[in-house]
Amino acid sequence: MAISTLDLPCGLETVRKAIVHAQWLGHRGSQGTGPAATLKAIEHLGYVQLDTLSVVARAHHHTLWNRLPQYRLHHVDRLQYEGKIFEHWAHALAILPMKDYRFSLPIMNLVAAGKGHWHARNRRQMDSVLARIRNEGALMAKDFNDKPRSKAMWARAPSKQALEQLFMEGELMIPYRKNFHKVYDLRERVLPSGVNTQEPTIEEFCQHLVRSYLQVNILGQARQIGYLRKGLGTALLSALAVLQEEGLVIRARLGKQEFFLKPESMELMESLLPSCGFRILSPFDNAIIQRQRTRQLFQFDYQIECYKKRENRQFGYFCLPLLYRNQLVGRLDAKADRKSRRLRLLHLHIEKTVDNKEQFYRAFRAELQRFARFNDCDHFVLEQISGCKKASLLMAG
Repeated sequence: MAISTLDLPCGLETVRKAIVHAQWLGHRGSQGTGPAATLKAIEHLGYVQLDTLSVVARAHHHTLWNRLPQYRLHHVDRLQYEGKIFEHWAHALAILPMKDYRFSLPIMNLVAAGKGHWHARNRRQMDSVLARIRNEGALMAKDFNDKPRSKAMWARAPSKQALEQLFMEGELMIPYRKNFHKVYDLRERVLPSGVNTQEPTIEEFCQHLVRSYLQVNILGQARQIGYLRKGLGTALLSALAVLQEEGLVIRARLGKQEFFLKPESMELMESLLPSCGFRILSPFDNAIIQRQRTRQLFQFDYQIECYKKRENRQFGYFCLPLLYRNQLVGRLDAKADRKSRRLRLLHLHIEKTVDNKEQFYRAFRAELQRFARFNDCDHFVLEQISGCKKASLLMAG
């Protein structure tokens, strides 16, 4: 039986509002406080990406703070130590809810089979690393004394390669970090008892991806749902077809493009949702991590520029997207100078016109003050501005 495609009874503005609401960016502080609220947010989002850059607060802290005004940096450490979250691969290294542990088993087993990771498996080195951790307890990479065999940028010492391989295969887990350095221990000493360790079938795995994605992104195409997960195209389309037949997913057109969504999302888009206030987003925030989708639905062409050569950067090393009333309106290259407790606004670029500029900049200044405090800074200093001609005057007002 052919399954029909509906026309969405709304436009991009309403879709954006629903996405921001589903991402928990619209109602800051409505989900409670403390570690319990942080766990609730991680479970709702499905994952929170980790990244080593610390120009401002690290990506996972930044992402959670934007949804939880009372978020504190120790929440993640506590949840990880208590075994309520774990680290592994989503589309990148991420914090994941422990209740979803079994859905990381497919990639663990794929890597263990010799596919899909950076390094060739060195079983002898892996056994040596495992033996030390088994006998000595949890260890960090610095506890091994070997050095990289080349000076290439991504070169790793053999022990570090083995640690990363064993982590990706799931034999090692990270029970906690020290100053953001991974501490590795055996899975059997970290994984809480009672956690479901049955590997899902490919059908179960794909249906999990569909449900998780649509819960927080409202609309999705198959390639977006399977973002950076190789070899799932056919299985994902099959899972979407099954969910459609069961009435759990519908297919709809927005303009000339087709998307999948949950039936309850239609109701959400028809409801009266408030517009969000100002948000300074992390480059790795769940809402904007898929750059093509960000262009498609927010009409905002965004790339983080830290991976570009200096001479090729247009907006700055670590430019942060600016969200206001469900629109992406500009970008901010910021750096927290923690010694002087100054948040340096190296380059602010406002590119989308807003109706009430005075109100816009009042909201922006208030958010910058919050963002400065979050980054252990007392004040912010604007160094360069572009875009809106009145911006310098209004930022000073």
